[in-house]
Formats: sequence, structure tokens, C-alpha cells
Amino acid sequence: MNNFEYTPPKNTPIESDKLLYDLKKVAEKLGTDILSQKLYLEYGKYDVTSFSRRFGTWREALSKVGLKPGNIFNYSDEELFENILNIWQYKGKQPIRKDLNFKPSKISQSPYNRRFKSWSYTLLSFVKYANGTDIQNIETPQISDSIKKINRDPSLRLRFKVLKRDNFSCKQCGVSPAKDKNVELHVDHIKPWSKGGETILENLQTLCQKCNLGKSNIE
Repeated sequence: MNNFEYTPPKNTPIESDKLLYDLKKVAEKLGTDILSQKLYLEYGKYDVTSFSRRFGTWREALSKVGLKPGNIFNYSDEELFENILNIWQYKGKQPIRKDLNFKPSKISQSPYNRRFKSWSYTLLSFVKYANGTDIQNIETPQISDSIKKINRDPSLRLRFKVLKRDNFSCKQCGVSPAKDKNVELHVDHIKPWSKGGETILENLQTLCQKCNLGKSNIE
């Protein structure tokens, strides 16, 4: 006869010792005494808000184990927006505030609060940016057939347009990170860059890593 086992509810508070132990474990793994929320989000076990709720602030939690904060305060708008794009791609839909506390997010809530004041305004600013006119879609005279008009890598804005148009799914096999968290999406040139293909919306498509590697430079 099997014994009964107790499983703590999901909202059961985490013991302080466990929180502090994980901070030390991450710092030792990285070989540093300066730990940012961004790094902890990537390597830690718990939600960063658990530390502020338990110890008052992230800085105070770090001080308990002899660590120093290392949060970045000067993220550019593009870095903040790229993080949102990565989450949007991962979920296949608009992120919510708490998504910033979990992978694949690499930036916590604080920088967004400082820059945009609210999550609603953060998303409105991102959408306005993403839907704006992209210099890579503006036609310019072609000086020479051997000279490229624009860069090979699409801008953040253009990447978002391609991914959103393709429903954050691979155009070849249909997989998406929203259904399989192991899927990694790439923005690919339909007519290869090496064969004169341009970095414009009409010549870009969403492919998963497997399909993109298999495609190589074949149209």
C-alpha cells in the first residue's frame, strides 16, 4: 500500500533559508559577489519578487549573504523592447507584467517601471515603436547591383513585424515556442542574402532553427 505524501500548495511561502541559499548558489556558480536581478532570472530557481516580499528589497536580500546588487539602470529603449519581443515570441501572444520574472526574460520589472511608469504604457510604447516606419522598408535608389542598400540583419522593429505576420510560428513546419518551449525561431531571407536578397518584409520569413539550418542558402 502506497503511503500518502504531502505536496505543498503552489502559493506556500518559500523559507528564507532556501531563498538565501539559492542566492549564494547562483553567485558561486557565476564566481561573483555582485548579483543583478537579470542574472538571477537566468540562473536562479525562484521568482525575484519573492526576495523583495520576504526581505523588503532585493538589495537587503543580497546583504544577508554578503552579496552586492548589480542591476543595470541604463537599459536603452531598444534593449527593453527586445526583451519584450523575446517574451512575445516565446508565448505567441502579448506578455503580461509577471512574465518579466521568468525565462526567457532577462530584464526584471524595475527598469520598465523607471522608464515607462506603468506596464500598460510599456506595451503601448513597444507597439508604437514596432508598428512605426522602418528605415529598412523605405525605397532608396540602388547605386550599384554589387552594393547592398541595407544591412543583412533585420532591425528589432522589422523582426517583430515578420514574427507577428507569421503568427510566431515556423512557416515550413508550423512549430512555435508557444506550443514547444524548445523551439527557437529565426527570421530568414527567402531569397538568400548571398544571392542578392534584400532585408525587407516581403523577403523575410519565420523559420525554426531546424528548418533554417536545413534550408541553408537555398531559395
